[in-house]
Amino acid sequence: MDRFFAPLSRRRSRRAPRSYDKLSRVSLSIYIAMIPTVLLALISRLSPAFSDAYNRTVGQALRFIFAMLTSWLPFSLAEAMLLLSPLLLTLLIIHAVRHRSATWRRAGIYILEVLSGACVFLILFVWNFGAGYHGATIDAEDKLDLKRTKVSAEELYQTALILREQVNEEAAALAFREQSFSVMPYSNTEMNSKLLDAYEVFCDDYGFITSFRSRVKPVMLSEAMSYTHITGVYSYFTGEANLNVAFPDYTLPYTAAHEMAHQRGIAREDEANFVAFLVCIASDDAYIRYSGYLNLYEYVASALYRADKDLYYELLNGLSTEVRYELRAYSDFFDKYRDSVASEVSGAVNNTYLQMQGTQGTRSYGLVVDLAVAYYKK
Repeated sequence: MDRFFAPLSRRRSRRAPRSYDKLSRVSLSIYIAMIPTVLLALISRLSPAFSDAYNRTVGQALRFIFAMLTSWLPFSLAEAMLLLSPLLLTLLIIHAVRHRSATWRRAGIYILEVLSGACVFLILFVWNFGAGYHGATIDAEDKLDLKRTKVSAEELYQTALILREQVNEEAAALAFREQSFSVMPYSNTEMNSKLLDAYEVFCDDYGFITSFRSRVKPVMLSEAMSYTHITGVYSYFTGEANLNVAFPDYTLPYTAAHEMAHQRGIAREDEANFVAFLVCIASDDAYIRYSGYLNLYEYVASALYRADKDLYYELLNGLSTEVRYELRAYSDFFDKYRDSVASEVSGAVNNTYLQMQGTQGTRSYGLVVDLAVAYYKK
């Protein structure tokens, strides 16, 4: 029996270690996968109809799968990956010095292998999320069926009046700290569940978006994140909607609904803002409706201030006292983060990213105002 197994044992002991002088099979496979990825990206940019069809079928299935794979985790996997990235970078450098610096060939191949890792993120972006930027806009006939036009100061004022009255009505049923913020009467987990219920109602009315149950992840380093002015982020590579929980209560339901809109394939920022509004006001919960109305009111009122200051102050005078204290408290809260260097850097990065997707950069967040005016005119 020993003689029977000996040759096999010797063959195993002689197995050569992996050669560092050629590209690994994994990296080669990733580069091959980039070919259909580039084709998909090009077709998506050229055909809005294809982008919409892909986004509602294959893209939606992939986003759902990724969301389900990470939803059971009580923390944000994307945040954990970001926190571990310095350690990963250090290990890559150590490995390069010890094993990949003997020849220029080995060094070059190592660089290609590291770059293949970066390509994975690009592949996931294109296949999971990117098509959403290139479909028909949300005001299209087969979506919300709105007529979006250039708006006047008077139209802004009339829209803001409607929102103001809704804000005042919802605020009357809420609890406020003395001359300060409103109080969300339940936990973030309960808020998550209420938003999912509201999404089911919204998706019953509009077929261009699919409802499913998912978990919004609170960011552990929310305080540090606040210096970047980021209130939430959807990580397409883990399928997670992440929420900055350091911001005041009234911003949380609306922001969470915004990131959940991204999770369901609404890529453009103005459209995610407006879907978040429609979802919030579809809720049977007064605080979530208040969050939706007040956040959209702020966008419209800000646009009115730039267009006609007299109409803006007339509008402001009719806002309930509690809500005015809420907005003043928010301004005081935000002063701490207002002029941070981190916000300038993150703003520049985000603006560049959004412009690369064919949008108007960070200005696209404010374009929700046009949708609001068109919605209430209809």
